[in-house]
Amino acid sequence: MFIDELMLARALHVLGVVMWIGGVSMVTTVLLPAVNEFSQTADKVTFFERIEKRFAWQARITTLVTGLSGFYMLFVMDAWWRYTQITYWWIHLMTIIWVIFTLMLFVLEPLVLHRWFLEKAQNHPDKTFALIQRMHWILLSISLIAVIGAVVGSHGGRFF
Repeated sequence: MFIDELMLARALHVLGVVMWIGGVSMVTTVLLPAVNEFSQTADKVTFFERIEKRFAWQARITTLVTGLSGFYMLFVMDAWWRYTQITYWWIHLMTIIWVIFTLMLFVLEPLVLHRWFLEKAQNHPDKTFALIQRMHWILLSISLIAVIGAVVGSHGGRFF
């Protein structure tokens, strides 16, 4: 048996999700709590910025790989109709999460959020990092629900 294009797309899609959402999990559960233990605001901001800058490129690449492979699979399988069925709610959720992260990584973060973060972190570091932590937990939770839904749904399981 050889690997066909659909198998390769599915493998790239899963790899992208593992790297992307795994990275979000690491930032949410490890990096942000560690940053909050720093005593100096300048140290918090500097360290977070340095790590975030490195992770942003990984997140951008894996988000692109995930989106391109996902839409390719929908195209090849002619599965666009799944967007019309509530049974495939996880495809809707995956798409919404992908759109949110894509907008954040490619538009909002470089154009708005980076400057906003630096300004807010200087004036109100505790509130700023608490907000970032909450947002990461919300996005991670929704992403994990989508992952569970996708695994169960793609193997024939139904929630409705």
